[in-house]
Amino acid sequence: MRRRGRRHPAPSGGRLLALAVGASIATGVLAAAGSGAPPAPLDQAVAAQAQPNVLVIESDDQTVESMKAMQNVNSLIGAQGATFNNSFVNYSLCCPSRSTFLTGQYEHNHGVLGNSPPNGGFQRFEALHGDNNLAVWLQDAGYYTGLIGKYLNGYGNDPAVPPGWSEWHAASPDTQEVYDYTLNDNGTLASYGHAPTDFKQDVLTSKAVDFVNRRVPKPKPFFLWLTYTAPHAGGPNPSPQPPSNCQQTAKPAPRHAHAFDTEPLPIPPNFNEADVSDKPAAIQHRPLLGASEINDIQRKYRCRLESILSVDEGVKQLVDSLEAAGELSDTLVIYTSDNGFFHGEHRIPTGKMHIYEESIRVPLEIRGPGIPQGVSIDDLAINADLAPTIVDAANATRGLVIDGRSLIPVAQSPGLEQGRQLLVEEPGFEAIRTGRYMYAEFNTGEKELYDLAIDPYELQSRDADPAYASVRARLATRLHKLQTCAGSSCRVHQSDPAPK
Repeated sequence: MRRRGRRHPAPSGGRLLALAVGASIATGVLAAAGSGAPPAPLDQAVAAQAQPNVLVIESDDQTVESMKAMQNVNSLIGAQGATFNNSFVNYSLCCPSRSTFLTGQYEHNHGVLGNSPPNGGFQRFEALHGDNNLAVWLQDAGYYTGLIGKYLNGYGNDPAVPPGWSEWHAASPDTQEVYDYTLNDNGTLASYGHAPTDFKQDVLTSKAVDFVNRRVPKPKPFFLWLTYTAPHAGGPNPSPQPPSNCQQTAKPAPRHAHAFDTEPLPIPPNFNEADVSDKPAAIQHRPLLGASEINDIQRKYRCRLESILSVDEGVKQLVDSLEAAGELSDTLVIYTSDNGFFHGEHRIPTGKMHIYEESIRVPLEIRGPGIPQGVSIDDLAINADLAPTIVDAANATRGLVIDGRSLIPVAQSPGLEQGRQLLVEEPGFEAIRTGRYMYAEFNTGEKELYDLAIDPYELQSRDADPAYASVRARLATRLHKLQTCAGSSCRVHQSDPAPK
């Protein structure tokens, strides 16, 4: 494995903490760490034993609405742990979102600004954080680490395995192809064909189950990041296997072809929004969707639902393997997605990278040590919270100042994060998402303000409403502070103002 000298940047705020679960939870150590307060002293023997396995399962472009198709995820993870109902991403695009996962930092701090070089992609991440990220921290803490599936956009045929990974099975370079693709298996490129057994989601599941079976009962704890490509659009087009109606969208396993042929396209109030005069010019200029466009959105929506059935089956296989080995109760299992997706809301037929809920809201379900069973959490969470949650559980030491917080205390004490405010930042806009409001400022000078308490579908911007003038001013002040936040300054809490 290729290793380089470590860079450990000086913290810009707060001390770097080694956190533990287990007996430390009962003493309130984790709650203190999550709030930025110094932890109480830990008995080293107690801290050393609190190292569960960590399994993170991440889909690609999955909406919260689509979780209705994930029966296994919902019953085996959510119902056995915590479902976070208000989970968001800082930047709704693959590589920046995954960089936030690996660093616990907002985009303006981790510096990966897109999917492509020079300011984004794998090379940018590798240059900035290749030897100082979650995988490295966990490996240094004694974990056997593994990546199976999609890594970062731009990762190519380089046979070298990035630092921090004990085992490596990355899509390389044809990331989104589900047939006729290549995986980098620990530095050796392996090609897959177009038989039903080559379907990528199933191959990834098989590798993950094999990984788990080889690591349990554990000689040392493991960290596995399993990153499916579904329900992201993928090739080849046309598909060599059924179904034949999923051109230019996600490809389901052949056994799931046509499983949702009669599923109606959801038509929320903001679908093909009739009046967009309150929106920025980029939305105002979008014409109403026509019948043929809506039919195409429905076709793709059905294929996307079909594509995640193989992911749902894979989750069950992994949970079954952990249970058979007696390791399930000692494994932190996280299910999430890198960003959301549009299906015609606000006249946007496809894609992401907007301020609206469909783009930035993602599924998040967690079970395992320290997570109560069957709890539903309304506190705001963001993808920057996943790294500190894992570091927390693993009793690892982080090498960066982290902008997120551990979600373990939040699962134990719903309401703990009341008043939290999140930063959403992408090219073209900066936005703040609070419990009640979404406020955005665009590079064009345009602004949007939504009162989600009375307008959850973001149909009417209140930016020009005099009753919301003081709300807008206060949110703007908060947003401008978040734009340059780091560490604890990204985790401030303030109550939402009311309109006058």
